[in-house]
Amino acid sequence: MNDLPRRQQNRLNRERQILDAALTVFAASGYSGASMDAVAAEAGVTKPTLYSYFPSKESLFQAMMLGKRDLMLDVFEHPSASGMVADLLTFAWAYADTVMRPDLLSLARLIIGEVGRFPEIGRAYQASGPDHLLRGIMRYLETQRDAGRLAFDEAELAAQDLWGLILSAPRTQALYMPDAVPDRETLTRYIANGLKVFLKAYSTTPAQDLEQLAALLTLPTGDR
Repeated sequence: MNDLPRRQQNRLNRERQILDAALTVFAASGYSGASMDAVAAEAGVTKPTLYSYFPSKESLFQAMMLGKRDLMLDVFEHPSASGMVADLLTFAWAYADTVMRPDLLSLARLIIGEVGRFPEIGRAYQASGPDHLLRGIMRYLETQRDAGRLAFDEAELAAQDLWGLILSAPRTQALYMPDAVPDRETLTRYIANGLKVFLKAYSTTPAQDLEQLAALLTLPTGDR
């Protein structure tokens, strides 16, 4: 049951509506080509209403990107009772299911094409996207190190290894070959292998964790 007051719930629903519309517009036009007028039209709201939620295109873009990253970090902000290995696998799929979306891949391609002329776009994307995600991963890994589950010297390098191992290659392929986006089976292979390598490198009980990972990979998604 939703316990939020109706007015607050309506505002949250309208904000989500605007952010979804913003992603559609930014993914189609890029940052420099997108306009607040276009976002308002796509969201079905007036321009004054849009500005009452987001006072600038920059604040709208940042909110849009942070929202997507927060979804990926949910399992790290609220760890499951199943433990670290299950959390890492849940994160890996949340990450894959987000960054491999066609609209987010299109947005990333457009931003890559714009940063040479507009470096501030790259900085905004990096700050509200990858940097925000990296800090969330680091916080989780540090809690696992403090609990004796992981061993590493630098949290940043361990976090970079985690997301690089699970998805770097298939995402790079999808960015530059939009007609050859990896299928679910391919993503599963990369995620499984990446987590195996990560656990071998950083787990304090690698044999036990690898056994748990193997068991989790055989379960239907809803049972993990």
